[in-house]
Formats: sequence, structure tokens, C-alpha cells
Amino acid sequence: MIGGFAVHGHGNQALEMYRKMKLEGLVPDGATIVVTMFACSHGGLVEEGLEIFESMKGIHGMEPKLEHYRCLIDLLGRAGRLKDAEERLHDMPMKPNAILWRSLLGAAKLHGNLEMGEAALKHLIELEPETRGNYVLLSNMYASIARWNDVKRVRMLMKDRGVDKLPGFSLVEINGAMHEFLTGDKAHPFSKEIHLKIGEINRRLQEYGHKPRTSEVLFDVEEDKEDFLSYHSERLAIAFALIASPSSMPIRIIKNLRVCGDCHVFTKLISAAYQRDIIVRDRNRFHHFKDGSCSCLDYW
Repeated sequence: MIGGFAVHGHGNQALEMYRKMKLEGLVPDGATIVVTMFACSHGGLVEEGLEIFESMKGIHGMEPKLEHYRCLIDLLGRAGRLKDAEERLHDMPMKPNAILWRSLLGAAKLHGNLEMGEAALKHLIELEPETRGNYVLLSNMYASIARWNDVKRVRMLMKDRGVDKLPGFSLVEINGAMHEFLTGDKAHPFSKEIHLKIGEINRRLQEYGHKPRTSEVLFDVEEDKEDFLSYHSERLAIAFALIASPSSMPIRIIKNLRVCGDCHVFTKLISAAYQRDIIVRDRNRFHHFKDGSCSCLDYW
């Protein structure tokens, strides 16, 4: 149950369940501590997560394992405490693995710490020279500050090492059939209607004050960056669902990558403007959008 609360963004409920379990005399095992720290990390409950980590050895006599340190680095990194996260990583009693370095790289990207991101990538390339996600994270970090020559350098490094970039896609189920969309997709039979719907949505959301975050466009494209954002895969999937499903039915999307910041704002506004519940399962977690808010509380 704690894990269920955690992945759906209900950090406080997960923490309450953990505390209730302890009050009833049950001793948490390593797996329970992992999911509870995950809930704290994704709910912004930093001090609570730190307290649980410290209790492992101090109260329960357990030695933290790699998976617990991974939660700790993620907890501190998401909260912007990058220096603390880096120090904990170096002070570990065992050698950090690729998952831990990737967590630090992701936090560095999230908070724009380029120096730390570059340092983390060096370790990752040594441990996982063929893992595309490591290169993509750093490339996206360069793109967010318009360092396009560095983006090209990372892409060339990927090419030289034979590493391909995984394309982003989104799936939506309509009447029992799965529909897949790529960014900018025009292959769907209802592509014309979907693109017209996107235009209608954009005009409607302007009334709600939506201003596209063009910094989320991670390519040096010549076309209008606002238009480029409009055709991210999850937006196409949502537009199709608005056309093809009853207004009373929740929209359920599966996305293979993390939802970008602009699409997150966009989806919150759609849930308010069109009065639709939208559930998105991205690479990290579930997002429940309703009445202009998200269950993740903008912390993912």
C-alpha cells in the first residue's frame, strides 16, 4: 500500500501508513524503507526522508544498501540540495553504481548545475558507455541553456559509440484500441482533425494564461519553437482523446519518457478548461490531472 501511494504522488498518505505500521509494532524491512523514501522524494518530504534513512542504522540496526543510497541521492537532488547529494555519494561505504550517478546527473539537469552534470556523466560513461539515457540527459542540459555546439558534440559522441536516441512516444486507449503517437506525428488516420484540435486547444489555453516554455525545446530548430512544443506526443494523444472519447471518460496516457515542464503545465490547464480527468504514466510516476492541478504537486 505504501508503494501504491508513492507512485501515485500521495507522499503524505504513504508516510502516514509507514508511521501507523511502526506504531502497531511492525519493524520495516529494507523494501518498505525504499518505497517510503521514494514517496518522500517525490512528495518533497526531505526531512522526513532523511529521518527514515538515518533510522535504518540508528534504530533498526540495518546497514543501508545501494538502493537506499539511491533513494537518498534522489531525495536530496530533487530538492535542490545538490552539494549534500554529492557529498553523500562520495561518503558511501561502497562504490556508487551507475544508477546513483544517473540520479545525480538527473538532479543536476533539473536544477541547471552543468559542472556537476558533466562530472556525473564522466563516471556514467565509464560504467555504461552504451546507455543512451546518460548522453541524452547531458545533451538536454546543454540545450536548455542554448549551448548548441555542446549538444552537437554529445550527439556526435553518441554516434561514434553507436548509441541511438530513443524516440519519445505516447499511447492512449480509445474504445479498446491503442493509438501511438510520436512527436510531430502525422501518420494517424485522424491526423488532420488532431492538428486542428491542437490549434483550438492552444487558443483556448491562452485565455488561461498559458505561455509556452520554449526553453523546453531541446533542438536548435528554425521553425517556431512554440509550434514545436504543440506537437509533443502526449499533446497529440490528448487531442485525439478529446475528439474520440466521451467527455465523462478519464483520459489515460502512457509515455515512455519524462513529461517536460511545458507539457505538464499544458495538461493541467486542459484538465481545467475541458473538465477532463487525465492520468499520465510517464517514465517516473503517475500524474493525475484534475481541475488544473496535478497529484505530483509539480514535484517530479
